Amino acid sequence: MVLRVVLTLIAVKLLELPYLQIIGGLLLLWIGVQLLGDEDDEEGESSETGGLMAAVRTILIADLVMSLDNVIAVAAAAKGSMVLLVLLVLGLLISIPLVVFGSTLMIKLMERFPIIVILGAALIGWVAGETILGDRSLEAVVAANGWLHYVGPLAGAAFVIVVGKFLQNRTGKTATS
Repeated sequence: MVLRVVLTLIAVKLLELPYLQIIGGLLLLWIGVQLLGDEDDEEGESSETGGLMAAVRTILIADLVMSLDNVIAVAAAAKGSMVLLVLLVLGLLISIPLVVFGSTLMIKLMERFPIIVILGAALIGWVAGETILGDRSLEAVVAANGWLHYVGPLAGAAFVIVVGKFLQNRTGKTATS
């Protein structure tokens, strides 16, 4: 909760920096790949604990990156208005318990339906592609090539799935060797 509020207050200044969304998009690509590629093939209680800790670590890093991205977008909409900034902080404080409840529900669904993890990783890749193309430094390129609006997010999703599955298979082969 504190992380989101602090990032919101800082984001107004960060909006002026070029390449920030490119860096954020690259971090999202890394998180999506890690989501698919970091599977422990060991059996027993220690692998469950390690898997849980890896999932918690991935969620925290993803939360940091996506918080920064979301906060930058909302801060851009607020454009320095103090009233809108106060409403933004109140909205963040109210939304945190909803996110915690929703994440608990999602964990249960992911355990029952593992395909959700693949779809979630692809969605992270899609958002990464959109985030990268939304950077100020790429405005002219994207405006001149309208097809990038479709290809960029699709390429991000495909990259996450292909690289994540490759790493997952490579880890599985080295564990059995």
